[in-house]
Amino acid sequence: MPDTTGAGHAAASYKSAGVDIEAGDRAVELMKEWVKKTQRPEVLGGLGGFAGLFDASALKKYERPLLASATDGVGTKVDVARRMGVYDTIGHDLVAMVMDDIVVCGAEPLFMTDYICVGKVHPERVAALVKGIAEGCVLAGCALVGGETAEHPGLLGEDDFDVAGAGTGVVEADRLLGADRIRTGDTVIAMAASGLHSNGYSLVRHVLLNEARLALDTHVDDFGRTLGEELLEPTKIYSLDCLALTRTTDVHAFSHITGGGLAANLARVIPDGLHAVVDRSTWAPGPVFDLVGRTGRVERLELEKTLNMGVGMIAVVPQESTDVALTTLADRGLDAWVAGEITDRGDHGSGAALIGDYAV
Repeated sequence: MPDTTGAGHAAASYKSAGVDIEAGDRAVELMKEWVKKTQRPEVLGGLGGFAGLFDASALKKYERPLLASATDGVGTKVDVARRMGVYDTIGHDLVAMVMDDIVVCGAEPLFMTDYICVGKVHPERVAALVKGIAEGCVLAGCALVGGETAEHPGLLGEDDFDVAGAGTGVVEADRLLGADRIRTGDTVIAMAASGLHSNGYSLVRHVLLNEARLALDTHVDDFGRTLGEELLEPTKIYSLDCLALTRTTDVHAFSHITGGGLAANLARVIPDGLHAVVDRSTWAPGPVFDLVGRTGRVERLELEKTLNMGVGMIAVVPQESTDVALTTLADRGLDAWVAGEITDRGDHGSGAALIGDYAV
C-alpha cells in the first residue's frame, strides 16, 4: 500500500496547496476605496460582510415595482487583457454586459455583485479588476455591493483569470418596455458602439492572433494605436443614456446588441406581424470590423451574426419623437442616428432585416 502518512514531507497547508489567504485579504484592502466610490444612499454596510445589503424601502415610491436581474461575463476578451497585462478596463465590459441588459426593459440599475476567479491571487491585479468594475458601476449609476474572489490553483494557470457578475434593477410595471409597445411607423435609432465591445472575441482572437499571428503591440494606422489597445477598448455603457431617453421621449423598446449581432438581437423585441427594417448604408462600421473580415476572409453574414458591426444599442421610438430622441442622445455626447423603421410589410421576412450595404 502507498505511504499516506506524509513521512519525510513538510506538513501540508492551504498555502502550500496554492491558496494564499493573506494575499486575498490584501486584495480586499486595496479594492475598498474603489468600491466606496459606487455607493448609493440605499446601500448599508461595506465590504467584509457575507452579503451586500440594499435598503428596499427605497422602492416604496413605486406603485408596482418590478425587479429586473441579469448575469453575464466578459468572455474570451479576458485573454487579451491577460496578454496585455492590463486589468483595469475589463470591469467596464462586465458592467456593460450586465447593466445594459437590465436597462433594455426600462429598469434603473440598482446594484451589482462580481465574481473573480484566478489561478493565483496577485493583490494589485485583483484590485485593478475591481477598480474597473467600480468605475463601470459609476457610469451605469449602480452600486457595487459585494463580490467574491476565488483562487483555483491547479485548475487555472497563475496568470489566468475570469470575471462574471450579476445585477438588479427596478422598473415601474406600467413603464415596462418591450415588444408589446412597438407600432408600425416607429423609428429605429442606432447608438454607436465604442468598438468590438465584449462579444465575438473567440472569432477575433482566432483570426487576428492565432491564424494571422498579429502582435498585440503592433501599431495599426487605421486605429491610431496598437492592435491590443483597440481590442481592449471598453464596452460602451448605455444605461444612463437609455434612462435619459425614457425621461424625454416615449420609448417603446431597447435592444442591446451583443452576441448574435444586430438583426438577431433586434428581432427579440419585435412583435409578431411586424418587422424592423435597418438600412446598412446609414453608418460605416469601424476599421476593426474590416480588419477581422479581410484578415480572416470572414463572410459578411458571418460578421453580422457574430459582431455588433458598430451599433451597441438600439432604441425604438414613435416617429414623432425621433428628433427629441436624437437631441437627447447628442446632448449626452452619444453618436446616434436613424437606422430604420418598423413596418408591417412582410417582404423582408419576420423579425428584423438588414438591407442595402455599408457606406464605405
